[in-house]
Amino acid sequence: MSQPPFQPTRSDLQGEAGMLAVYDWPLPDVTPGLGTVLLVHGLGEHAGRYGELAAQLRSWGFIVRAYDQQGHGQSEGARGDMLHPGSLQADLGRVIDATRQHPHSANLPLVLLGHSMGGLVVARALAEQLRPVDAAVLSSPALGASPNVLQKLLLATLPKLAPHLCVDNGLDANFVARDAAEVQAYKADPRVHRRISIGLAAWILSQGTRTVEEAARWSVPTLLLYAGDDHLVQAGASAAFARSAPAEVVQAHCFEAMYHEIFHDPEREQVYSLLKPWLLARFSA
Repeated sequence: MSQPPFQPTRSDLQGEAGMLAVYDWPLPDVTPGLGTVLLVHGLGEHAGRYGELAAQLRSWGFIVRAYDQQGHGQSEGARGDMLHPGSLQADLGRVIDATRQHPHSANLPLVLLGHSMGGLVVARALAEQLRPVDAAVLSSPALGASPNVLQKLLLATLPKLAPHLCVDNGLDANFVARDAAEVQAYKADPRVHRRISIGLAAWILSQGTRTVEEAARWSVPTLLLYAGDDHLVQAGASAAFARSAPAEVVQAHCFEAMYHEIFHDPEREQVYSLLKPWLLARFSA
């Protein structure tokens, strides 16, 4: 099912909190691209975990670009922190601008594909009309979390007092995916970390709720794919977003049995079988 590995090229781009590590999976020079897909990863992980997805997208005719968000992977910034509210979207805007100017991507349609926290970053950038893009794919986006009473009390006060204080993110890695090998690889990955700042946690909670509340005004063609048995974010928040968003704009599908990382699921071919025709219907040659 998976495509042969293809190592991306690495470059750096100035971001809000320092240099951002950017990765490109170009098509052969003789191959005209249908568009560019820009991948935005989730909390605690990095872009290097999406090599198989990049290979699939390339095999369908798409140029692929990704970057490590600030405080993640090989990008600069305090681990698990954000410089200030809005800095994650600002970084995405910088990468979009650079992608638009890249000789391989210039004049091609641009699709944003965000997973988990990356899905929320994409969603906020689109809701705030940060940059025009042609379409979006949201993978198990962090539109809802379930903090306990103590966490709610802390998050009501600490972001103002100590926004950059970092704690363990509390995520159970065993529920990342149903594939035991993927879970083991996640746990053993030296570029995966478990840190999150109080300010980032508060931002995720507030902006996820805000995104669902604003769903009726959604205007960017979007494919929402999410896990039904998600223990890391609320699947119900994605369902609520899909119910409120215009049906002609947002197409949603829930993979009932899957855990959070649908692109690392043993049955991820089901995900690809929805993603591929959705992309090709909009960006065919």
